[in-house]
Amino acid sequence: MRVLFCGDVVGRAGRQIVVERVPELRRRLRLDVVVVNGENAAHGYGITAEICREFFDAGVDVITGGNHSWDRREIVPFITSDIRLLRPLNYPEGTPGWGAAVYPLKDGRNIMVFQVMGRLFMDPLDDPFAAATRALLNHRVGQSVDCIVVDIHAEATSEKASMGAFLDGRVSLVAGTHTHVPTADARILPGGTAYITDIGMCGDYDSVIGMDKEQAIARFIRKIPSGRLEPATGLATLAAVFLETDPATGLAKSFSPVRLGGHLSEHWPQ
Repeated sequence: MRVLFCGDVVGRAGRQIVVERVPELRRRLRLDVVVVNGENAAHGYGITAEICREFFDAGVDVITGGNHSWDRREIVPFITSDIRLLRPLNYPEGTPGWGAAVYPLKDGRNIMVFQVMGRLFMDPLDDPFAAATRALLNHRVGQSVDCIVVDIHAEATSEKASMGAFLDGRVSLVAGTHTHVPTADARILPGGTAYITDIGMCGDYDSVIGMDKEQAIARFIRKIPSGRLEPATGLATLAAVFLETDPATGLAKSFSPVRLGGHLSEHWPQ
């Protein structure tokens, strides 16, 4: 299976490059599935049903969320009705929506996607390691499902790396999101799971993690609240990872970053 996972989409600039480039990437990389983290897609805070539909129309199959999943209150009816929009699995029982799902492909194969959110320097949610364990109780990669992709939405690199090691050999990919900076550690772990600490963001990198530089700098210098930060609106980069799995095991066969456009150096899979 060939999977593209795009990092956190930030604001209009991020949305535009995803919508513009995903159709080309689906053709060029012969993709089976496209996953996008969309929790910052609506002006940097949350996501709307309209944006979800825009992504789906462009060829996105699954959208994951994070700590900003609920910033737009109007998303609640949509997240309870469309299983293609996920939120972190380790929110308390009764939280609207789904944290994990299995999606069938037209050729008869299927892929499981789930998201957990870290707890270090984040909201005090349920244990993400226990949540991941529960999600895998009835599913085995290469057996009940052909591919398993995990989004670990976390602040601490140690927590993300621990989740990668914890799930090594049990899932196809553990990909970090949330910090908006692409890390250089994309690799296949000893047990066959692809791992990266953070995919990076789809947005304008001439910014402070996607937000207007002047506003962000002023917060550090003056320590005076100045309202919500505004997303940067310049040239955007699409930051993603490309995974190809072994059809016999469902584990990673090849794994590589993808970077297109904007201010970062371009990178295509080998």
